[in-house]
Amino acid sequence: MNELLARRKLTETCKMLYDRNLTVSAGGNMSVRLGEDRFLITPSGRNKGLLNPEDMVLINSKGRAVSDGKPSIEHKFHLALYAANPDVGAVVHCHPLHCVALAVSGRSIRCGLTPEGVILLGDAPLIGYFTPGSKELVEAVRSNSGSRAMLLERHGAITQGRDLEEAFNRMEELEFQAKLQFLVGDAEDLPAKEIAKLRKM
Repeated sequence: MNELLARRKLTETCKMLYDRNLTVSAGGNMSVRLGEDRFLITPSGRNKGLLNPEDMVLINSKGRAVSDGKPSIEHKFHLALYAANPDVGAVVHCHPLHCVALAVSGRSIRCGLTPEGVILLGDAPLIGYFTPGSKELVEAVRSNSGSRAMLLERHGAITQGRDLEEAFNRMEELEFQAKLQFLVGDAEDLPAKEIAKLRKM
């Protein structure tokens, strides 16, 4: 994907996340891979619903900005996920209300209630609390880099995908599953045999 198209796509994704109430105010950060050593990421401290393509910050694999703007404070865990997963093309980090409610209460999200949860998300671990932007948080995310989605205790959620659409879909599904979990209470997950079948799809 060329840089101009990627800037437009990232801006569109940010607006969708904001319009769907998956992120609020300046919270969260989103990025897309342009090549082995080039990534676009949202700028620090900006409302994601108000960004323009030119606001996105181009960084290299060491996290150094090579365009105007200051990259998100969380750019290091984005880069850690890209380094761990060559097939990942986009990373989305948001603070969806129901996901955060689970993360604040120290509860893991259940992704086995519906087929879509199993297929899109798999298992989504709950990572313990670490200060945003810290090396400890980066290492905790890196150690769970094989997960398509994860919750961050008292913080938010992360999804990754082959492209921005897949990463967005996983974040939207993650929040749906979190909300569903609150609504259905003690409803059982799908049978283990069915979950195994779905995971092969």
